[in-house]
Amino acid sequence: MKNYLPIVACVLSLVVSPVALAQNAAETAELQALRTAVRADKRALVESTVQPTPAEAKKFWPIYDAYQRALDGINRRRVVAVEALIGRDKAPSDLYARTLAAELIATDEAEIKARRRMHNAVLKALPTRKAARYLQLESKIRAVQAYDLAAAIPLIE
Repeated sequence: MKNYLPIVACVLSLVVSPVALAQNAAETAELQALRTAVRADKRALVESTVQPTPAEAKKFWPIYDAYQRALDGINRRRVVAVEALIGRDKAPSDLYARTLAAELIATDEAEIKARRRMHNAVLKALPTRKAARYLQLESKIRAVQAYDLAAAIPLIE
């Protein structure tokens, strides 16, 4: 029986691999579709996902707009820090690297604080399921944007 274990493991890996690859391709396509929809019109994507009633929309959109303004400011801070790193001709000093790391952590903390404010307000403005759907969508969008940013930032030498 022990002699068959490697053969069974090999067969299972051959059967599972195409399924995993297909799932990965589907996830990649889904993320690309999300990325494209956000670039085209994020507000329309949120509208179609949340589908707020007129009364809910009256409460929700000001919260959404305030959060987007907060994110814009945070993103500008992040871009300034990253552009300074990318634009350097030489390796950064230890002090510069420490300052950059601190600034990136500060922007992450500011984003979390803004998200927490938005989260609490959205839960009061929308029914729980709609609020959860919006919060999930926003998290997915931010994850894709964070991945894109991480892919663009070179590691410090």
